[in-house]
Amino acid sequence: MKKQYWSIVLLSALLGACDLEQTPEATTTREAVFNSEKGLEVYTNSFYVPLTNPDYSILPTANNQVRGDDMSDFAARTQIPDFLRDGAYGPRQSTGWDWRALRNINFFLENALSTPGVSEEARQHYVGLARFFRAMFYFDKVKRFGDVPWINKTMTIDDSDLYNSRDPRTLVMDSVLADLDYATAHVRETADNSRSTVTRYVVYGFKSRVCLFEGTFRKYHTEYGLSGTVAKWLEEAAGAAKKVMDKGDYTLNEAGGPTASYRQVFTSRTPIATEVMLAATADANLSVLNDANWYWTSATYGSRVSFTRTFINTYLMEDGTPFTDRPDHETMVFADEVKGRDKRLQQTIRMGNYTRVNAGKREAAPPVFSYTYTGYQPIKWTLDDTYYDGGTRNDNSVTLLRYAEVLLNYAEARAELGALTPDDWATTVGALRRRAGITGGLTALPTMADEYMRDVYFPLVNDAVLLEIRRERGIELALEGLRFYDLVRWKRGELLLRPWNGFYVPALDVPMDLNEDGVMDVCFYQTMPANPVKGVMYINVSEKINNLNNPQRLSHDTYGEITWLANVDKGDWDDKRYLYPIPETDSLMNPALGQNPGWY
Repeated sequence: MKKQYWSIVLLSALLGACDLEQTPEATTTREAVFNSEKGLEVYTNSFYVPLTNPDYSILPTANNQVRGDDMSDFAARTQIPDFLRDGAYGPRQSTGWDWRALRNINFFLENALSTPGVSEEARQHYVGLARFFRAMFYFDKVKRFGDVPWINKTMTIDDSDLYNSRDPRTLVMDSVLADLDYATAHVRETADNSRSTVTRYVVYGFKSRVCLFEGTFRKYHTEYGLSGTVAKWLEEAAGAAKKVMDKGDYTLNEAGGPTASYRQVFTSRTPIATEVMLAATADANLSVLNDANWYWTSATYGSRVSFTRTFINTYLMEDGTPFTDRPDHETMVFADEVKGRDKRLQQTIRMGNYTRVNAGKREAAPPVFSYTYTGYQPIKWTLDDTYYDGGTRNDNSVTLLRYAEVLLNYAEARAELGALTPDDWATTVGALRRRAGITGGLTALPTMADEYMRDVYFPLVNDAVLLEIRRERGIELALEGLRFYDLVRWKRGELLLRPWNGFYVPALDVPMDLNEDGVMDVCFYQTMPANPVKGVMYINVSEKINNLNNPQRLSHDTYGEITWLANVDKGDWDDKRYLYPIPETDSLMNPALGQNPGWY
């Protein structure tokens, strides 16, 4: 970490940058960098997250990663995202049309064509790194905007290409695939237990993500007319994932047993190298920290994301059967509904015997309604000491790519191709569920479509295997920044507008013990009781508060599921939201860019 940091500091002092509509500058000389392998190493370090100039960032920062699912179907939050509200988001509000990081990469690639004093193997390795980061850069742009200009050279101020139109998605994604294929062939296999640098099998893992996205996007977005290319992309996804699996360097972390091994991956200071393939690492000595605790425990900072009950219902029972098959599941109170479930649930939300350290003393920590809106309060990224709760103090590493995702990428690609075998199931979904303490359905392919998953989430999918893989992906990868674009590629944006619901409250004015420790935690009321119980948090769910509509109610007024912001009309889903609009300032400077459909 320290070595990479100082390399970035040095290079950042040498490099200039530009947007597509800004004056490009190159303030470094070729000889200063390209005549030695050390120079190439220093330059390519700038492709990671530059600490002195975030404008060059391609990898997500730790903070961006832990916030990555703020806008998703399972996340109730303080406000409805403007992007989802009719009339609240458009070209004037759009962002992301920034190309400075690309210029940095293309400058390197042009000058790395000739590297006196550097071996051909080393040159190809560093070129491979540059092309990996270019693929990552463009993948993000295509996901966000669809058609974008493909630029593979360093632009100058008088370059006429600055005013070109956008290139077709197919051309750009074929170029992304070519970059990734070059990188898999030339980036070194060198082991890096710090998990902070890109190695060959990191490239393979990322390639499986890219190709799965593109293959399923083309399958489900039939309006693009690209169904004839779906199989190619899915085969590339499965092939890349299989390379990682066959390598044998990665396994699922099981060191803590079913009740701890999953969450260890997200709270460990040092990346758990058996499972984590790439991470944003922390270093307190360099003040490189994240604010996950502050973000996930503060009543005022951040979006106060809570899970919805609709999503929590998808966690299986320990025996592998659906929770929603239980006839009483709709009216079970929180303390009961979380029992006997997939062990990842207790490692993802506050429940049961969860405790935290406060001033050196370990204390019970049930859901706190000064933070959560639904009762399902996340803990996945947080450390269990309240010391970390205020400010940027977290020193846990943040995963950017891990082996569990690669397993799911493989399973989904093979299932979409109709080629998933029982052995494939056992080594992917089965392995993940076994790690989570689930005992049933680990080896045989599912044959009956779960009605809840089909009716609530994917009404057009009758394939039992695909439904279970999608269930598994939602649970295993929750809060890891992948959910929004999973919904995009599956063409299920409507799920983003589902009501935000919380746990079941059987009656008003009856305090509830959420973790069964004999201490009452919360009580819901419409008229504040004259003699409130000490230590209990009282939540007003009356129709109005101070003559304003109350955003937090119960679904049947005096009982039922907690609802949050049901008084706000989310409107209808518009398919234009599968792409972001081109920012207005950029389309005005270059009218040839046009605008994405439906955005004006």
